[in-house]
Amino acid sequence: MSTLSFPLSDPSRQQSDADRDAVLAKPGFGEHFTDFMTHARWTVDDGWTGGEVVPFAPISLSPAAAVFHYAQEIFEGLKAFRHADGSVWTFRPEKNAERLQRSARRLALPELSTEDFLASLTAQVSADEPWVPAAGGEDSLYIRPFMFASEAFLGVRSAHQVDYYVITSPAGAYFPRGVQPLVVWVSDSYARAGAGGTGAAKCGGNYASSLLGKKEAAEHGADEVLFLDSETHTSIDELSGMNVMAITKDGRILTPELTGAILEGVTRDSILQLARDRGLEPAEQKMSMDWVTENIASGEITEMFACGTAAVINPIGEFRSEKGSWTIGDGGSGAVTLQLREELTGIQQGSVEDRHGWLHKLA
Repeated sequence: MSTLSFPLSDPSRQQSDADRDAVLAKPGFGEHFTDFMTHARWTVDDGWTGGEVVPFAPISLSPAAAVFHYAQEIFEGLKAFRHADGSVWTFRPEKNAERLQRSARRLALPELSTEDFLASLTAQVSADEPWVPAAGGEDSLYIRPFMFASEAFLGVRSAHQVDYYVITSPAGAYFPRGVQPLVVWVSDSYARAGAGGTGAAKCGGNYASSLLGKKEAAEHGADEVLFLDSETHTSIDELSGMNVMAITKDGRILTPELTGAILEGVTRDSILQLARDRGLEPAEQKMSMDWVTENIASGEITEMFACGTAAVINPIGEFRSEKGSWTIGDGGSGAVTLQLREELTGIQQGSVEDRHGWLHKLA
């Protein structure tokens, strides 16, 4: 059972119905935020206490807060969808809870139980239910739980005070062009994470380390960047914030094996299951970039795509690097990629049967 409760401290909304409707008409991604946020605090003496839902507002922290100096911070990302009957559901949130716990262990932060995590999502989305976009499309309410070291202390040790919040943001397409084939730059200059590091944790430092690579990609006319392993710079790891998959003409779906430097995506895991349901043969394996480009050139790899909570599934049409460029198939959106995307989004939106019991009702 949940040990925390999250009562709504003040039901007064800060934004008018008209302002909310204007945002929902064109939400973008990560640009607008809802009326409320959910909060709890952990201390070394008392554990988790003080759950509440409060008005969305700036967070006041000491300049000496440990998060500013030692980056003790983790987060999650998931979406809530309105179904045709008006109810609101999210997708496999227990997997996000488990990953937040793994991230907390790696960053020496306190673990939040799965029950408390789910209770915080329910409280947050129930308070901000009017912000969930209408059923029938891919717009969603993006949910961002996060945890950070808030203790004012400059010694190098794990913090004795930690704050946990959930904020929400109405979300449209992650990529401005929508579901169009991506041009992906393969970086030889930067690595996202290294062996023994925090690559398998969902923490801000991993994303900070990707930003120069994304800038480099943009300078070469690419939408995204693909990072290689930090040791040999030969094997595929992942994109800046997404896993990567390949489909072969003999019916396999391939993705890099989890090495400790790659984030274990909830969307990644779900796609492997849906692919298996379709008769594809999933394989998690080491994939050198040379092997990938050779198989693209030979036609053995027929489709590739990026996948993650924010983008769901987005086809990859071309790789570019200092060595050359490679067009995957005809450079368009592959049929299997789009079929998997349609099925996954359909489950999330309630229009496709949830055979695996992945949906969780929030409101």
